[in-house]
Amino acid sequence: MHAFQYHKPSSTKDAISLAGSKSEGRYLAGGQSLVQAMKLRLTSPSDLIDLGTIKDLSGIKASGSSVEIGAMTRHAEVAGSSDVKRAIPSLAAMAALIGDRQVRHMGTIGGSLANSDPAADYPAAVLALNATITTNKRKIAADQFFKGLYETALEPGELITSVTFQVPKRGAYMKFRNPASRFALVGVYVADFGGSGRNEVRVGVTGAGASAFRQGEMEKALSSKFAPESVAGIKVKPDGLNNDLHASPEYRAHLITVMAKRAVEAALK
Repeated sequence: MHAFQYHKPSSTKDAISLAGSKSEGRYLAGGQSLVQAMKLRLTSPSDLIDLGTIKDLSGIKASGSSVEIGAMTRHAEVAGSSDVKRAIPSLAAMAALIGDRQVRHMGTIGGSLANSDPAADYPAAVLALNATITTNKRKIAADQFFKGLYETALEPGELITSVTFQVPKRGAYMKFRNPASRFALVGVYVADFGGSGRNEVRVGVTGAGASAFRQGEMEKALSSKFAPESVAGIKVKPDGLNNDLHASPEYRAHLITVMAKRAVEAALK
């Protein structure tokens, strides 16, 4: 790990000001990804700006149609929130699947999204639940946020302040996880928003590609009929999917269909 300067701002304004004055400064959220990357010397920020004590970046607010979660809210808080469980139970259940107990009590939703790990869980939820990512500068729609491998629409120094999820009629998340890291080899979040005489369904996929993406063919099929058999026969093409020591593109393509079918089954219970 290279040497760096540590800062502990007391407000969002101070954190943003610090980031603007440091050419290689990085925000520190839960540190579950950034600190590990620093240890491996994959990144070497000149300054770390710790967001841990900024109270207005944490918290959960639920309304009839949406749930707003502060960027520094821990995964365990989302998993245990009565408001989230009542409004979007599938989101609380997904948060409970992230990593292990230590990761859930340290990792944050904002840090996860800003890092955009290809195997992280939250990106699938953001896409499926038609979320809006709010920063200190603007609001970014879910479909415009993920750009590629560890790449997002965030500009240098831009800070995620909250994420607002739309409340679906029903939904579920299923993942085939790496037994060691518990990251998703493939994770699929299915959300049905219903409608007058016609379903509107969004399907977010993580773990399979360079970043999370929506599965349009499955969305169309499930919008016509929200049932497991609607996706069971869909053959996902392996082109462009991840290929590593854990799984081939062909296997990941197969898992997308399997996890989608299981997610629909779970949503219907």
